[in-house]
Amino acid sequence: MSEATRWLDSREQDVWRTYITMSSALTDALDRQLQGDAKMPYTYYEILVVLSEAPERSLRMSELAGLRGSSRSRLSHAVSRLEEAGWVVRRECPTDKRGQLAVLTDAGFAALRAAAPGHVTAVRETLFDQLTAEQVDALGQISAAVLRKLDPEGALPGNREPAHGAGACGQPPGA
Repeated sequence: MSEATRWLDSREQDVWRTYITMSSALTDALDRQLQGDAKMPYTYYEILVVLSEAPERSLRMSELAGLRGSSRSRLSHAVSRLEEAGWVVRRECPTDKRGQLAVLTDAGFAALRAAAPGHVTAVRETLFDQLTAEQVDALGQISAAVLRKLDPEGALPGNREPAHGAGACGQPPGA
């Protein structure tokens, strides 16, 4: 038996369309900023952030793909580009010869540190400066609730109650 479709009412439809448009426009704005200022796409920046926060700045490629919500082939392509830039190297996994590690190089860490101030400024100016403190709290709670549904295991970064500390857009990596 299938349940009847629960269509969105007009209010929900308006909120949904506004959210989707905002989300896409925000990602596009952050990508333009990083491309213009740091010569890297937003997706590459996020890979560097995840690696910078990993022990020894190293993760299995399969784990990195999962943390970024990316297919392994898409991640492999991105890591190839990051290797060409000298920001990431691949190494064999010492415990599993079938696996590969992505390792953030010193040059990659330096590129991330150089890109972080412009990125956090763009995040602040495009998102947080538009919101009240209460709206920031609500956005954090809403985002956490949706992530709990989408990622009940808590594997994705950010799938936790919003913290008031540093992160990818907090203090520069390694600060």
